Amino acid sequence: MSELQLSYSGYVCAPYLHTHESVELKESWINSKNIEKLFFVTGTFSIESKPYFSDSTNHYLLAKFKDSEQISKDLSKYNQEKTTFVFNITDDLFQREVQGDTNFVSVYYVEYGEHDEDLQEIANLLLKREKIEKAGLGHMNTFCSIPSKFTFPYSENIVVIEVASEKSHQSVKKYCDQTRRDVNRKGLIMTNLMSLSLLDQLK
Repeated sequence: MSELQLSYSGYVCAPYLHTHESVELKESWINSKNIEKLFFVTGTFSIESKPYFSDSTNHYLLAKFKDSEQISKDLSKYNQEKTTFVFNITDDLFQREVQGDTNFVSVYYVEYGEHDEDLQEIANLLLKREKIEKAGLGHMNTFCSIPSKFTFPYSENIVVIEVASEKSHQSVKKYCDQTRRDVNRKGLIMTNLMSLSLLDQLK
């Protein structure tokens, strides 16, 4: 019997390289019913995650999708030589109305978060930060035409937050750094993987 492939909603972050593949992918996502929102973003990788993703670039397309299976098909068709990140959300922690527009998405990984009570504690801490409008737990898949030298060991424990603020991206990044420190003070090791500054909404 073939293994049942579960499908998730989530986020995909694909490098925008001004190549034929990038342009085609952007056009297909603008027209896709599977894509709820599409942004042009700049990506900043943390010092901790850089060694695993040395091929990282500056500009990405960030899409919110409904069905991860369709995203896998898209990325197989438009595979690129820089890594694309897919964050499948398996557990929505919360979503709420927040003043301002979403202007920042921050992705973390939890090094020691196997227990439900640990993840519940993270959710409670995130909930106290009023600029976070959405938070989810999930796992990460990557696509790249050039195989990676290193395997990222924390793909199963990913936390994604959306932040809404009228302030600058720099200011919001500091806000997210403080949030991470609050979590780490509780003895839970949550490390920044990447920060995405939303520049332009394409869909």
